[in-house]
Amino acid sequence: MVVPLDALALRAEQAGLDASTPPQESRIDGWLLRLSPGQAKRSRCVNAIEAGSTPLPDLLARCRRAFAEAGLPLIVRVTPFSQPADLDDRLAALGWFAFDPADVMVRADLQGLRGGATLHAVDPARYADIVGRLRGSSTREIQAHAVRLLQSPKPHQGFVLMDHDQRLAACGQLVVDGDIAGIFDVFTARELRGRGHAERLCGALLRHAAGQGAQRAYLQVGSDNQVAKRLYARLGFTFAYRYHYRSDDPAAAD
Repeated sequence: MVVPLDALALRAEQAGLDASTPPQESRIDGWLLRLSPGQAKRSRCVNAIEAGSTPLPDLLARCRRAFAEAGLPLIVRVTPFSQPADLDDRLAALGWFAFDPADVMVRADLQGLRGGATLHAVDPARYADIVGRLRGSSTREIQAHAVRLLQSPKPHQGFVLMDHDQRLAACGQLVVDGDIAGIFDVFTARELRGRGHAERLCGALLRHAAGQGAQRAYLQVGSDNQVAKRLYARLGFTFAYRYHYRSDDPAAAD
């Protein structure tokens, strides 16, 4: 059965939040605060999932104190589902700048999957080290990523793809949450890009997901990453919605 796109978009948002849960998490009047020192902004930002009753200036002040105590700049992730519904306009009116837009793409079913690339499973700590080194992450960021993966309530399955010379070509993660699967942290070694490794990797991840009972899938990609978006379109993914971040701290966009 194909789920209507609006329902699938909401399901993808909820699954994505669950899949990126860090151990450093708290709530303030309906807002979800994530305070991981890792590189991924989705794990060190505010997700405004409920409107609550606290006036916005007071709520932002409480969030700011929590982020300052964690040594992090205050960042709010804004999605079509954020509450209150006019949050983006209100933050903009306060002078908060927008940055790092990302598109959530979905595949409504996992039928007709093709190809058969061989993937090698790696444990979460090893995966955090592999993708962190490929990205140039700091030791602190790699360690925070490993902790988040190891303590996530939703198991993260890390995989690597080797090329014909047994060099690390690409890596990616899969999180299966009931009937939906998320693909995360796809990265191709810089010297091996343009050879189809990421497409083979993602196709194999989708087959793994289908084999574990998933019926649909989602992923997140930078809105300006046209190469990746074309790749995902070839794999059957379509645009669902866009989100971005806002902050009044210049350090937030680093």
